[in-house]
Amino acid sequence: MIEDKNLIGCCGIYCGLCTKYQSKAPSRCIGCRLGEQHDWCSIYKCCVIKKGLVTCIECDEYPCEKYRKRWAKYPEDWKIPGESLERIRREGVEDWLKEQVERRLLLEKMLENYNEGRSMSSYCKSCTNLPVKLIKKAIEKAEKRFESERIGNSDIKSKAKIIKEIIRELVFTSDEVR
Repeated sequence: MIEDKNLIGCCGIYCGLCTKYQSKAPSRCIGCRLGEQHDWCSIYKCCVIKKGLVTCIECDEYPCEKYRKRWAKYPEDWKIPGESLERIRREGVEDWLKEQVERRLLLEKMLENYNEGRSMSSYCKSCTNLPVKLIKKAIEKAEKRFESERIGNSDIKSKAKIIKEIIRELVFTSDEVR
């Protein structure tokens, strides 16, 4: 669980669901709390370095000007972190983190079994934005379909196409999508 705690971004992101973290490239990010690659981030500097906090939600000044500026600059990208911080406030970091770890494990399963080389971003977004229950349902439906259509383990392209189809279908037909 220590590694998982290191993947908690102070701004409310969970690094384990990020394409830069999941990448196998030499430029792979190891998470906000490990290494010095995020020294450029004013939110990180303020929250972690200056104030010694785990997340911005612990700060008396949240949401501060730095945080609001980031929201204004990247409104869609920062919707989930803001919601995450509010959930951390309500439920506590441990409960929030358990769900994020579950999301990361589902993402890693998808990347390992259904990534034809062009789906990482799509899977990361799905595992970040969709309810865990819906992601599990998509994987279950896809695996049943692979079996019924006799799609072998080596046919990753077909698997990727099917799971993305199922995710889209569930997103448009489910009341659970946030």
